[in-house]
Amino acid sequence: MNLLIATSNPHKLDELRAILAPLGIDPVGLDSVPGSDSFPEPEENADTFEGNALIKATAYAKMTNRICLADDSGLEVDALDGAPGVHSARYAGVGSNRAERDAANNAKLLAELDNIPDEQRSARFVCCICVASPSGEVLATSRGTFEGRIAHTPRGSNGFGYDPLLVLPDNRTPAELPADEKNRRSHRAAAAREIAPQLARILKRV
Repeated sequence: MNLLIATSNPHKLDELRAILAPLGIDPVGLDSVPGSDSFPEPEENADTFEGNALIKATAYAKMTNRICLADDSGLEVDALDGAPGVHSARYAGVGSNRAERDAANNAKLLAELDNIPDEQRSARFVCCICVASPSGEVLATSRGTFEGRIAHTPRGSNGFGYDPLLVLPDNRTPAELPADEKNRRSHRAAAAREIAPQLARILKRV
């Protein structure tokens, strides 16, 4: 049974597949499941990344009758009391496609941090992963982070979302990293490494 990754975000799917490939795991995305375009999208109404990952994993596992991995991820900014947090993807509330939403989200974040000095711009990407069985049982969970501070202007053309804004300790943003390096260092990579031993045991049993 192939592991199913519950996401409609092609960037996230590519990233997770690249991260899991060295572990011998070749997952498939929702678009590989017949009829997936008619699945009702579960309401991600939890107030934590962990809660939303659990909602998605259990819902899609039941709908597809497959072992399903879902993640919820976003950006936490300390000067904004952890915002945008679970609202990261639609922080600005505008945009008709992913590129427009990303641009609006980045612009809103920079505006809210205007006049905030570097030493108070600490932030991190957070990724929480949940794996669920077709019965809806939670089989494994993990959490990873990617620490840095928010830049004053976007930097780099790789990645997506807030990648151009998080300045890492080596003074590069994730959008300035080669894809293979980002996939080794990212919050998703950290969460995937933490869950990998459990995931390998789960998939061996089926």
